[in-house]
Amino acid sequence: MMKKLFGVCTALVTALASGQAWAGGQTEAERGLAVFQEWCVSCHGIGPGHPGTQALDHRYQGALAGALEQRTDLSPEIVKAFVRNGISVMPFFRKTEISDAELDALGAYLARNDQR
Repeated sequence: MMKKLFGVCTALVTALASGQAWAGGQTEAERGLAVFQEWCVSCHGIGPGHPGTQALDHRYQGALAGALEQRTDLSPEIVKAFVRNGISVMPFFRKTEISDAELDALGAYLARNDQR
């Protein structure tokens, strides 16, 4: 019985340390994709009709991608700062809207391409 309990505890610690959720086996970045799709894609999705992406395309003039999912310079910290504080016409999001855990996942998702 103790060996079985130890095995379950070890599996839980290993899953948490590797960034996987106990339920569903999703990585933090995969959970972040769900957060992005729920809260961000309407403004920051890829393609025409996304005002945030269009504004960033205009601002960066090809120096950086306007679509956040295509960026290679986003860190979790910068994502958190923009989400919690807003910028320009982008509103801020409260913890009651996007929890800290969801924001961590979103940061992991958007930073997955970080090449700095």
